[in-house]
Amino acid sequence: MALNLLTDIEGVAVGHATDLVLGSGVTAIIFDAPAIASGSVLGGAPGGRDTALLDPAMTVQTVDAFVLSGGSAFGLDAAGGVQAGLRGIGRGLQVGEARVPIVPQAILMDLLNGGNKDWGLHSPYRDMGYDAFNAADKGPFPLGTVGAGTGATTATFKGGIGSASATTSAGHTIAALLAVNAMGSATLGDGPHFWSAPFEKGVEFGGLGLPQPFTESHSALRMKGVNLKATTIGVIVTDALLTKAQAHRLSIMAHDGLARAVLPAHLPGDGDTIFSAATGAKPLGDMAAFAELCHLATLVTARAIARGVYEAASLPVQNAQPAWRDRFG
Repeated sequence: MALNLLTDIEGVAVGHATDLVLGSGVTAIIFDAPAIASGSVLGGAPGGRDTALLDPAMTVQTVDAFVLSGGSAFGLDAAGGVQAGLRGIGRGLQVGEARVPIVPQAILMDLLNGGNKDWGLHSPYRDMGYDAFNAADKGPFPLGTVGAGTGATTATFKGGIGSASATTSAGHTIAALLAVNAMGSATLGDGPHFWSAPFEKGVEFGGLGLPQPFTESHSALRMKGVNLKATTIGVIVTDALLTKAQAHRLSIMAHDGLARAVLPAHLPGDGDTIFSAATGAKPLGDMAAFAELCHLATLVTARAIARGVYEAASLPVQNAQPAWRDRFG
């Protein structure tokens, strides 16, 4: 767990484009080589691009990149910017004499967070996608109010980008990156404790544990206004050699982590989408090895969600949603 980030997976780079005035941004996840990929959508109000091809029954097996973006449906332009960057370096699926970069994308709704969305004729997201591609790096990257998490909110505190990683007993690395814009809450009641607390490593999101005893208020329904749309979107990646069907199962297990980190999750107004990928650098072994990988997919997703809220800062706009750190330090 060298960095405790998605970039602990060899051959994976992450780049952000952040606009605090707009109150939105883009995050690009770039693979050195095409990666076996799948994904699953469990929210009731999703938004995505090229997500149908991730179904295990579909022909295309690999992707060149994933994109997470704010901007609701306007943000879907971001994948075009990442495609432009990939095409410029000769990446993409060979179709005759042409190359087509495969870049599935998920978006979150951040249009009502107080940022200036008066961008004129064309949205800025294609250019932001290209900027995120150019910013992609294999080392450390910031969390919180950056990239696709710039304008993210939750029912109680400011949301943001979170990431976490783990290693199996067989030496496979698995890591998650989430943009937390949930309709529900990542914390218990109005206090500082995270639903993900049982899975925390060290003090990656404060080391506070769980409150004792639990009260009815801790699990009471807390969600954004009923006319708002929200979502938690992200990716789960491993260096194991998986089939597309196994990658799909990994995305489902990651949704289990979402449900352990956010209450409630997968609401009608959520667009909860998690992409999954396997770089194939290390043979997997037996079914027990895959089961452990699935187990850790749940845990790193839950941890990443808590980190996204823990690391976030409020937007510099009037009446911005407070961050966890504004209240609890």
